[in-house]
Amino acid sequence: MTVKELSKKTWSDFETVLGDNGGARGCWCMHWRLSISEWMEGKGEGNKKAMNRLAQRDPAPGVIVYDGDEPVAWCSLGPRSAFPRLERSPILADLDDTPVCALACVFVHKKRRGSGLLPDILEAVCGYAADAGYTTAEGYPVEPRDGKRAGADTAMTGIASAFLKAGFSEVARPRKDRPVMRRKLG
Repeated sequence: MTVKELSKKTWSDFETVLGDNGGARGCWCMHWRLSISEWMEGKGEGNKKAMNRLAQRDPAPGVIVYDGDEPVAWCSLGPRSAFPRLERSPILADLDDTPVCALACVFVHKKRRGSGLLPDILEAVCGYAADAGYTTAEGYPVEPRDGKRAGADTAMTGIASAFLKAGFSEVARPRKDRPVMRRKLG
């Protein structure tokens, strides 16, 4: 697995991974970056344009993950402060003053879901974060209950078992199905 920053050059690969619907319900990975009213107002094309603007800036808002030459996943990442809605979340409140690389969204291409790639995707993303100077990665996966499979709109933050396989440890559990997980980098 390799990663490339989201930019003009990789935009079409981002579109490939997220599909025509922009991930889930026209999100285009703006869920954690906007208030709910802003997100709803931009749902679909507006959110896509907002992410396209972010892709023109430095630092990149995230990375595309490739299996060989095939784009298979997207990870929205950066300091927690890059995700205002995450910062305001009563469920996912900041745990302490540890500077983290927040892995806010880990979205796997529809055709590759359920194939066991998520731990390798997380490994590649953590390598990128370490190279960018982060010392700790933090994720907010879901833990599906009762043997049920999480849908794209709830699994957008990843699945807890894959985080464990990728070397993350649970550091908090603010809700029964929502662990907060960290991994030391570098």
